[in-house]
Amino acid sequence: MLRNKIIVLGAGLIGKAIAVDLSKHHDVTCADIQKDALASLSRYKIKTVVANFKDKKALLKLIKPFDLVIGSVPGFMGFNTLKTIIEAKKNVVDISFFPENALLLDKLARKNHVTAVVDCGVAPGMCNIFAGYHYHRLDMIGYECLVGGLPVVREWPFEYKAVFSPADVIEEYTRPARYIEKGKQVVKEALTDLEKVKFDKVGELESFNSDGLRSLALTMPDVPNMKEKTLRYAGHVELMKVFRETGLFSKTPIDIHGKKVVPLEVTSKLLFPKWKMKPGEEDFTVMRVTIEGKKEKYVYSLLDYFDKKTNTTSMAKTTGYTCTAVANLILSGAYSRKGVSTPEFVGEDEKCFKSVLAYLNERNVIYKKKIIKK
Repeated sequence: MLRNKIIVLGAGLIGKAIAVDLSKHHDVTCADIQKDALASLSRYKIKTVVANFKDKKALLKLIKPFDLVIGSVPGFMGFNTLKTIIEAKKNVVDISFFPENALLLDKLARKNHVTAVVDCGVAPGMCNIFAGYHYHRLDMIGYECLVGGLPVVREWPFEYKAVFSPADVIEEYTRPARYIEKGKQVVKEALTDLEKVKFDKVGELESFNSDGLRSLALTMPDVPNMKEKTLRYAGHVELMKVFRETGLFSKTPIDIHGKKVVPLEVTSKLLFPKWKMKPGEEDFTVMRVTIEGKKEKYVYSLLDYFDKKTNTTSMAKTTGYTCTAVANLILSGAYSRKGVSTPEFVGEDEKCFKSVLAYLNERNVIYKKKIIKK
């Protein structure tokens, strides 16, 4: 069997899981600016490269030999990195949670005959795939996604650990949340509309507005009600509101003894070590996607835990394996739509939809489906 050449840009918790999963059947290289981040990959059949993705010429040279690129970089550099990959005429699957609209690169991708699937994680990602599958098979009138990644052990004061880029977590707490209500777009502050929600085996969590709806507001404009909310343990939201209102998440420099200081940079320096997952520390991912039609509802539920055998976080599994499932669809030719695709486009195709679910099931990431008749 011909082994495809794949490069994974980014060796964070999720990037590593993606590289390891793909290395089972492909020739994989993983690149990161930090040498230490790549060290743990030495035990696998994965080549490693230290690289600065902000250097466009160097990035173009780096990705030239590869059949497929995986983008797993922090959100603040995701859009420009994706643009460079498309300019290099390389097919790509991206999980970088960047604020820009990826569909702005669609024309460039189609011109370069590139298949680019973006936002291809768990949420956004798998939830979009569910929506895409039902959108053309059901007269949809509602969509809701409740999702969170949390530590199994709750530690004061945050009762939270960042299982992906902490900078992207803070972005969720500051970026205005957009959702669709009665056919119109509504914009609210993040961390608003706090609700208590109960989940089997987990208990009560609190949900709040975050800007996770993303492309669905554009690709499914005739669905009158659509919302995505993030889940945390009780009390976390109020604490983050205090941080935000105090100005600790501000990017505007302030003067301290004649020196300009960015509050967010100070907060990040102090906060991120407390949010860092310790070796062996366990997490879980909980998600409930409700897709409503006029006659029935489809509810997809996920409760996934840290994998003790492979020492892989749940968020790395649920996000990373969705990405690798779609990567394999592209490499096999099963998904070949040119341009920028959001995951709902992948979900439209029944074979692709079933293939992704089967791929996740094989890796013990299991979504349960429930149909509720009205």
